[in-house]
Amino acid sequence: MALSKEKKVGTVDEVKRLLAGSKMTVFAHYQGTPVKAMQELRSTAKEGGTVIRVVKNRLFKKALAATDNLKDVDQENLRGQLLYAFNETDEVAPAQNLAASARTNPQIKFVGAITADGQLLSADEVQSLANLPTKDQLKAQLVATIGSPLSGVVKVMTANVRGVLNILRARAESLSS
Repeated sequence: MALSKEKKVGTVDEVKRLLAGSKMTVFAHYQGTPVKAMQELRSTAKEGGTVIRVVKNRLFKKALAATDNLKDVDQENLRGQLLYAFNETDEVAPAQNLAASARTNPQIKFVGAITADGQLLSADEVQSLANLPTKDQLKAQLVATIGSPLSGVVKVMTANVRGVLNILRARAESLSS
């Protein structure tokens, strides 16, 4: 069904807003993906702050051209049925969400991505980003790295105290026997 002019303008405005706030916009082919899989993708992506939109490429190109820092982005790859993933807080989350969905739905294939500063990334570069650990995983690794020496210090200090207590207990047992 054709969109009315007002809906087209509204769509362009929404995409401009999403582009302006997004740290990374990933686009991928999705043709042949079941509706249920798309619904699952949208809901799981939403939990991580990623917004998934299926927009006509012509409208996306208009929004891209109307966004100041993105108007010079090469639009050559914006062909075919594409879905667009936006995230305002995490650069890697859109790629990771799409990659996770692509494991069970091989129809989803990366085409590329646009960074907040207007750099165009290839499908291979996006796939590399998708393979990186999440921010939460990196934070956990950092905490573990910081906590490891502290844990060692605590073990050494308690070992000394435990050693003294063992000597005192042995001494007390020898005196009572």
